[in-house]
Amino acid sequence: MGRYVLRRLVLTLVALWAIVTITFILMMAVPGSPFNSPKLTPTVRKQLERKYGLDKPLWKQYLILLNQLAHFDFGISIRERGRDVNDIIKERFPASALLGVEALLYAVSLGLTMGVVAALNRGRWPDYVAQVLAIIGASVPNFVVAAFMQWLFAVKLGILPIARWGEFKHTILPAFCLGFGTLATMTRMMRSSTLEVINQDYVRTAKAKGLSSAEITWRHIIRNSILPIVTILGPLTAAITTGTFVVERIFGVPGLGRFYVDSIYNRDYPLIMGTTIFYAILLLFLNFLVDIAYGFIDPRIRLTRGKED
Repeated sequence: MGRYVLRRLVLTLVALWAIVTITFILMMAVPGSPFNSPKLTPTVRKQLERKYGLDKPLWKQYLILLNQLAHFDFGISIRERGRDVNDIIKERFPASALLGVEALLYAVSLGLTMGVVAALNRGRWPDYVAQVLAIIGASVPNFVVAAFMQWLFAVKLGILPIARWGEFKHTILPAFCLGFGTLATMTRMMRSSTLEVINQDYVRTAKAKGLSSAEITWRHIIRNSILPIVTILGPLTAAITTGTFVVERIFGVPGLGRFYVDSIYNRDYPLIMGTTIFYAILLLFLNFLVDIAYGFIDPRIRLTRGKED
């Protein structure tokens, strides 16, 4: 198991290096410059490029970038009044993370429950309700859901704030909108996985042994049905906890999503690299944890890894 973990860490570092390199190449391949404003004179533009190291050859800029990343230094933002990128992430990510964790918890718990209930009641009204909700969640954009939720719960009923940040009640609507698509994905995947497991021989054997329905559902159906869900939890967690630009803008959430989008639009190279690499590290780390969690959920995977080691 130790060799397996070490091998995974090496692959994670290689993947991170590839992400950094590809992002750098794509970033530099885009036409234009952060200092293309007509208000800047050629002399001022050259001074700014010298200040941020953009006057150096690309290979030298790339080496400087790798050296900064090795020291976890993402540099100084060009457009955010010279603010340190590390400080921007530290300041803004907690709001996105809090909102994302809340959205993920409700989406996963409710999605898994709805998927299992729908599969166990196939062809009956719980199944139809779950499928309709899954279709709506997969097809309706989150900004449409956000507008409807604001109109219903804030304007019409007046029980929740329309757009503020600071208390738990301010997170309810944005968390619901952020996790609604994930809820649909979880419901749909869990229903399909459960239907496949129900028809397996070991489930029939458990029924023949006289085990109770609750014991069969928990020990044999849910435990085996949840494996495909665990596979996508890493990417889903990273995506949902880093926040989305639209939801954060609609509900006034002071998260990191706005900076990520604005950095690309403004060609803020340090902020682009900083946020991209931060997202990449989070994604790779969560995928690593998910892969380890597989071994605890399914003992067969632990045995296979033990043979490999």
